[in-house]
Amino acid sequence: MREAKDALVLLLAGGIGSRLNILVGHRAKPAVPFGGLYRIIDFSLSNVMNSGLTRVGVLTQYKPLSLMRHIGTGEAWDFTGRTRGIKILPPRTGEKDSDWYKGTADAIRQNIDFIRANPSEQVVILSGDHIYQMDFDAMITYHRHKKADITIGMMVVPKSEIHQFGAGIVDDNNRIIDWEEKPREPKTNLASMGIYVFDTQYLLDTLSRDRADNDFGMHIIPRAIEENRVFAYPFYGYWRDVGTIQSYWETNMDIIRPDSGIAPEEWGIRPNTEADGLPMDRAPGRFFHGCEVHSSMISAGCVIAGTVVNSVLSPGVIVKKGAVVRDSVIFADSVIESDARVDLAVCDKRVNIGRGAVVGYGENKEVPNHEFPSHLYTGITLVGKGAAVPAGMKIGRNCIVPSGYNASKGAHPDNLEDGGIL
Repeated sequence: MREAKDALVLLLAGGIGSRLNILVGHRAKPAVPFGGLYRIIDFSLSNVMNSGLTRVGVLTQYKPLSLMRHIGTGEAWDFTGRTRGIKILPPRTGEKDSDWYKGTADAIRQNIDFIRANPSEQVVILSGDHIYQMDFDAMITYHRHKKADITIGMMVVPKSEIHQFGAGIVDDNNRIIDWEEKPREPKTNLASMGIYVFDTQYLLDTLSRDRADNDFGMHIIPRAIEENRVFAYPFYGYWRDVGTIQSYWETNMDIIRPDSGIAPEEWGIRPNTEADGLPMDRAPGRFFHGCEVHSSMISAGCVIAGTVVNSVLSPGVIVKKGAVVRDSVIFADSVIESDARVDLAVCDKRVNIGRGAVVGYGENKEVPNHEFPSHLYTGITLVGKGAAVPAGMKIGRNCIVPSGYNASKGAHPDNLEDGGIL
């Protein structure tokens, strides 16, 4: 029997992630910056590295270029060498939307030749868009001990959230005996994390059996439970799906909340410091006399002359004198000009908030975004990549400033009311 560390890893990183709105306008969801120093996919890649697994295929699809640049050769996660490697696996056709992957199982099916070219006893299938720490080597050992055909990472979630997940009912031996995919009226609170260990031959056989079975949760797993040995692998740690603006913001805030359970540095999560050709090993942050910083994460290269409260700042952010950043997530190389205020916002890279401007104006957080009411409804305002908010302008709650917005190129309103889009 091969060692567990010889398992092949397939990482699904092609999702559109449309609920993240303009944050995925120029990048795949797993490539979205997170927690100041990282991108979302860094957590899955680092978990693979820390579990001692060395052969990885990354399945891409939607806007893959920034993700491909970020992963590069895989050197940041020690995936280079004679017996280790990481390979980007785009869709095999991909000229038309109809040629794209039709589901998670279809994505794996289209890459069967990669599985066969990398012999293993087990295949580990992961999503590239979750924030967590997990030892996959222990999960593979558990899978072998159970003599399972499929093992699924699962955790207890509130029943009010179970409709977002696949849900499993287990017996006293953790064998899954029933399955509900995104149930409206759940019978269980045990949710799938989208993490699977398959026996390789079983995976190949089942993918070849019926080519209309395109999704693991909808098709493959329910049938496998009836015919084969499928087990739940219980997980008790921190795990978050950051697929919505609200969950993305909350998970960033968890980094600066004591005892939240998330600890990227302690977990050994590794960023790619050379991503996009821009080295991130910048000079230490600078804090001017009279500035105030409370309960915040300030990355290298930041310059703080104003006030930062309960916020996460990526490298190179400048907060000028008199400016206030509160309850916000600010991506790299953004500038908050003098006397500006950013309150409960997510600002993408290279944003400029003009002198005296306000992003997150007013106290009424209950007016959802007019066009995307299911995306922005708790008061969070989005400012897109490279956007420039004019000096003195007031942007309300649940608003969107599109990527690249620049008022100097045309007329602009003095203010943007709650729920509006520039």
